[in-house]
Amino acid sequence: MIALLQRDLRLATRAGGGFGLALVFFLILVLLVPFGVGPDTAVLAKIAPGMLWLGALLACLLSLDRLLALDWEDGALELLATSPLPMEAVIALKALAHWLTTGLPLVLVAPGLGLMLSLPAEGYLWLAVSLALGTPTLSMIGCFGAALTVGIKRGGLLLSLLVLPLYVPTLIFGAEVARRGAEGLELATPLLLLAGISCGTIALLPFAAGTVLKMNLR
Repeated sequence: MIALLQRDLRLATRAGGGFGLALVFFLILVLLVPFGVGPDTAVLAKIAPGMLWLGALLACLLSLDRLLALDWEDGALELLATSPLPMEAVIALKALAHWLTTGLPLVLVAPGLGLMLSLPAEGYLWLAVSLALGTPTLSMIGCFGAALTVGIKRGGLLLSLLVLPLYVPTLIFGAEVARRGAEGLELATPLLLLAGISCGTIALLPFAAGTVLKMNLR
């Protein structure tokens, strides 16, 4: 399992679409927002939680079409399907590798980028907490979508259309946690809902994605 995780980490950083691309996209988006809505700090502070969360979501989306495509092209998926390692564990490891190379860097840099959008100081911690809770869900849902579209030529657009609606609850509650944290409001309800979505997704989707992937490999 460790060897598979290390291999996926190497592929994620070498094959394009790794943490570098996600971070650059995130930075560009944050830089462009003030040009679009104006330099008013009050306006920027109000939209900062939602924009930062939307940027993180789109950055995670960039590399999803590469999650299983490389293994499909070189035949590694068929070998993994016949190995003693359950397909559910393979999916979970690939989601973990995607989060380590995409989600975790976004969690670390988001508070710093929040400064560029005039996010109140009280919101930095809760922005990081909400992203730490929510980005694993984005990676896991992305793996499920990749399993559904593996082997389809130019399946990147279809993958995006499939996973974006599934991302909406995480986006809503994640942005709400960051917003309430920045405004000093009570945030237990959206925080618990966000954590519940993450736990449910991580617990259930590896089995669903593994089943779908086995069907596609037949």
